[in-house]
Amino acid sequence: MTVPKEMPEKWARTQAPPSWSRKKPSWGTEEERRARANDREYNEKFQYASNCIKTSKYNILTFLPVNLFEQFQEVANTYFLFLLILQLIPQISSLSWFTTIVPLVLVLTITAVKDATDDYFRHKSDNQVNNRQSQVLINGILQQEQWMNVCVGDIIKLENNQFVAADLLLLSSSEPHGLCYIETAELDGETNMKVRQAIPVTSELGDINKLAKFDGEVICEPPNNKLDKFSGTLYWKENKFPLSNQNMLLRGCVLRNTEWCFGLVIFAGPDTKLMQNSGRTKFKRTSIDRLMNTLVLWIFGFLICMGVILAIGNAIWEHEVGTRFQVYLPWDEAVDSAFFSGFLSFWSYIIILNTVVPISLYVSVEVIRLGHSYFINWDKKMFCMKKRTPAEARTTTLNEELGQVEYIFSDKTGTLTQNIMFFNKCSINGRSYGDVFDVLGHKAELGERPESVDFSFNPLADKKFLFWDPSLLEAVKIGDPHTHEFFRLLSLCHTVMSEEKNEGELYYKAQSPDEGALVTAARNFGFVFRSRTPKTITVHEMGTAITYQLLAILDFNNTRKRMSVIVRNPEGKIRLYCKGADTILLDRLHHSTQELLNTTMDHLNEYAGEGLRTLVLAYKDLDEEYYEEWAERRLQASLAQDSREDRLASIYEEVENNMMLLGATAIEDKLQQGVPETIALLTLANIKIWVLTGDKQETAVNIGYSCKMLTDDMTEVFIVTGRTVLEVREELRKAREKMMDSSRSVGNGFTYQEKLSSSKLTSVLEAVAGEYALVINGHSLAHALEADMELEFLETACACKAVICCRVTPLQKAQVVELVKKYKKAVTLAIGDGANDVSMIKTAHIGVGISGQEGIQAVLASDYSFSQFKFLQRLLLVHGRWSYLRMCKFLCYFFYKNFAFTMVHFWFGFFCGFSAQTVYDQYFITLYNIVYTSLPVLAMGVFDQDVPEQRSMEYPKLYEPGQLNLLFNKREFFICIAQGIYTSVLMFFIPYGVFADATRDDGTQLADYQSFAVTVATSLVIVVSVQIGLDTGYWTAINHFFIWGSLAVYFAILFAMHSNGLFDMFPNQFRFVGNAQNTLAQPTVWLTIVLTTVVCIMPVVAFRFLRLNLKPDLSDTVRYTQLVRKKQKAQHRCMRRVGRTGSRRSGYAFSHQEGFGELIMSGKNMRLSSLALSSFTTRSSSSWIESLRRKKSDSASSPNGGADKPLKG
Repeated sequence: MTVPKEMPEKWARTQAPPSWSRKKPSWGTEEERRARANDREYNEKFQYASNCIKTSKYNILTFLPVNLFEQFQEVANTYFLFLLILQLIPQISSLSWFTTIVPLVLVLTITAVKDATDDYFRHKSDNQVNNRQSQVLINGILQQEQWMNVCVGDIIKLENNQFVAADLLLLSSSEPHGLCYIETAELDGETNMKVRQAIPVTSELGDINKLAKFDGEVICEPPNNKLDKFSGTLYWKENKFPLSNQNMLLRGCVLRNTEWCFGLVIFAGPDTKLMQNSGRTKFKRTSIDRLMNTLVLWIFGFLICMGVILAIGNAIWEHEVGTRFQVYLPWDEAVDSAFFSGFLSFWSYIIILNTVVPISLYVSVEVIRLGHSYFINWDKKMFCMKKRTPAEARTTTLNEELGQVEYIFSDKTGTLTQNIMFFNKCSINGRSYGDVFDVLGHKAELGERPESVDFSFNPLADKKFLFWDPSLLEAVKIGDPHTHEFFRLLSLCHTVMSEEKNEGELYYKAQSPDEGALVTAARNFGFVFRSRTPKTITVHEMGTAITYQLLAILDFNNTRKRMSVIVRNPEGKIRLYCKGADTILLDRLHHSTQELLNTTMDHLNEYAGEGLRTLVLAYKDLDEEYYEEWAERRLQASLAQDSREDRLASIYEEVENNMMLLGATAIEDKLQQGVPETIALLTLANIKIWVLTGDKQETAVNIGYSCKMLTDDMTEVFIVTGRTVLEVREELRKAREKMMDSSRSVGNGFTYQEKLSSSKLTSVLEAVAGEYALVINGHSLAHALEADMELEFLETACACKAVICCRVTPLQKAQVVELVKKYKKAVTLAIGDGANDVSMIKTAHIGVGISGQEGIQAVLASDYSFSQFKFLQRLLLVHGRWSYLRMCKFLCYFFYKNFAFTMVHFWFGFFCGFSAQTVYDQYFITLYNIVYTSLPVLAMGVFDQDVPEQRSMEYPKLYEPGQLNLLFNKREFFICIAQGIYTSVLMFFIPYGVFADATRDDGTQLADYQSFAVTVATSLVIVVSVQIGLDTGYWTAINHFFIWGSLAVYFAILFAMHSNGLFDMFPNQFRFVGNAQNTLAQPTVWLTIVLTTVVCIMPVVAFRFLRLNLKPDLSDTVRYTQLVRKKQKAQHRCMRRVGRTGSRRSGYAFSHQEGFGELIMSGKNMRLSSLALSSFTTRSSSSWIESLRRKKSDSASSPNGGADKPLKG
């Protein structure tokens, strides 16, 4: 059979959180689950959830009301609805209702269509999953049932390659001993097969008649989200049998290599562990979003102030002047005083001036973000050909924040390294194997090594396995007992599954690359793991098949950091084999191995110094009597209903003691391609990189040197290994003192004071001279993260160029990220590839998942994903920087054009008796933001660039303005508003002044309301179009088409609205026939428009010209150097065409700069052009960025900087 082409259930994590149609137990929270086989009547008493799932939010009847209710939860939508209601009141509104309802309905419709489309796919996937067929045993007969009709307590038959319908207790299977194989890719992303086993008492229930009579009852834990744990007990035939996760098949798994199996439904629908893990992901907002919300509130306040000013003006005007003209301008019936007239005028002006915050702003922002996300998805340079994996933007809300990252928190294994393991070296009985020496006794490097060891003696050897030290194979062949026991342990102590497709063709399915590498090494050296059953392991030892009785597996977990097996060999001898982390195992060895331990420790330190991953191997002989007694206690602990895990851990701890040391293994995990270059480039962009890894300190430090995080040129690398609070505090204090002493020695003028305030200390430390790195162990980090020491740790770490945290737990990873988020006003990014990185990825502002060897759990939890670490530089320096630049330019221009448009009404109010009369035609007001000016600004927001992508990568200093938030902040906002107000003043008063005395060609007065409106509107559209032309840094055909097309559309609509045709059809709506043609036919009008445009635009052009010449920023300099290069290339081509044959003079002296030789010798991997540019722009660009950075840091350390968060800033 083939796997059905169905949508897998991982959608449950990425779609909306489920709203289950679940019946709650009458007694409230479920404390334990009881399920009796083949007894629906009994199980229905507990009212457990059905197996039907519902992730959709709407149906045909509820869609419209529920969706509208959700949309009006947005403040902006509610605000515009309020304005629409005001416009329906004749006494208030001077505008037609459609000026607001058209954009509002447009926005609501677009959002509703998007929501409806999303929900349609949810309905479709729900129906697809709920209607899958399953074979259910009902009244002794197997019947086809839809998944939604499966109930707790039902017995289900699964066949090969079928999805598991619910969380099942495995009862029996077609394989011997009740084994079955599953793939858990939808649960944890791991594609390798895992084995599950029925308990012996039910494994014989393969016959339907026997299963129909099965009436066992399971009492177990209530529904929870722990994928790797299950605790329960089966009661049957007056006996009880312990149940664990090894007996469970979870929903979302696929049955593999197993013809059939039967299972008892324990959890269904929303109670299954897959659905329990599909909770809502925390919604992340960007700093620009938060700033925009603040600015919008300020604009609302400004709008109210303008309304109050104009309302007061109206009341005064009506009292002083309007009362005298009651005969000509009578008040409305409801108006009985000048004060009430002013009150109504306030609401009228709120309606007219509301376009300072147009509803189209929010739609435009989402469209731009969607465009940026597609650019990331379509980027061929971030596509991995080897894995056929593209980059993916899994969210559209964080793109511009990619251009503001200051801290990157990275996992090591699988993120910086490949997570493809190679057995490299080992230590056996005090002798190290793996190094190759030349004739002079010097260690041979990889390129100088002879051919690899020949394993042709072994027909079952893996031909891909390479090893260079022949002495190890010789030790195996001569029968060295320690070497044989070493590889025997590797061939027995594991959870690898073996598959033999053809005779002699073995395929290993390992749960981790480390385990696969170790078993493969044992296979090549003559100890071939061949097969396993629940109770036996068969190994071919030097060609002889030997079957060991498997008595117990003491499995690995993150707390134990070791695994053991207890086996009985053919002679009846019982032995425990154990492998694990050196920090754990060395404390559990017998005292007689001390001398061997010292030698092995030297080897371990040597291996770790080379960046290799190490494990220690040990064994222990057990006598029969002790084992029987221990096994009985283990059985009792496994039957316990409470604290089962703790009791088992205690039992395991007891037997894993006083072991005999065998040796150690060293596995190589190679760096991914491009990691050193990426880290060097990101460091030049002033991004600090912290590595958080579970590996031991020596391995992590060596990888740090390999990937150029740590260099020999660093002033000092601080290593914190204290095991007590006092030791850690002292080591951190000494590190700070050394940094301060270094600063004093170079004349910075700082003096260290123990009682210096933490905020001041931070600013001083971050300005220290020299480059430092901090390496801290997991047990030390646990103390450093305590409330009374976290600030000291953060101060020290943030002053360092690189930070490496070793032996850290997943929780500690998240705590470190949270600490930086809490005290530093900086954007954080976490990147990882495994399930242990999920908490860190979710905690950071931006989470990036690597689709690597450890499954896809990190990808499912991430905001962005790709397959290699090197793509991070392109994600940040190209896509992130461009997204930030585009969004900032979009917002600046958007606020500018709307203030220029709206403020004209404010000035006109002083000349129309504050009557809330509009300057523009109401159709122009409606179309201005959704037709005339929407597309050009969208094109700029989606396509604009300041420099090409190659220059963004070559000059990483270009990234710094985003970190400092320079392109859009409160200052830039007020500049845009000031420019908009300035434009509105000129836009109103220049035509007003001209029209006061101007005449037409025939000598009649030019000034009339409609002619003035057409002139101002035309000036406005032309001015904002020219302005966006100036703002656009990268012209495409789309930009040209949208900008000039919008102008053409404006004139087309303008002439159409004043045409005879529309007047004939709608005489009450389009009364001013021929006004546009008559007005724009006057030379005076065009001169006025040109004058207005020039006066509005020239100051902007002059300011930008002066800034470009006097104080250019880095992007200006890069563009200039690019133009110079193009010019030089053109001249060079011309010279070649002339065909000079004179001497070829070297251009070396003109293009080379001092310092590059030292750079290369230092080992720092920098782009030369980056360094050249930074030195070229020292006076202009770097200085102002550094001064701003110092100013930012000083503001954080000011006395008013907040005692609560002294490190903020």
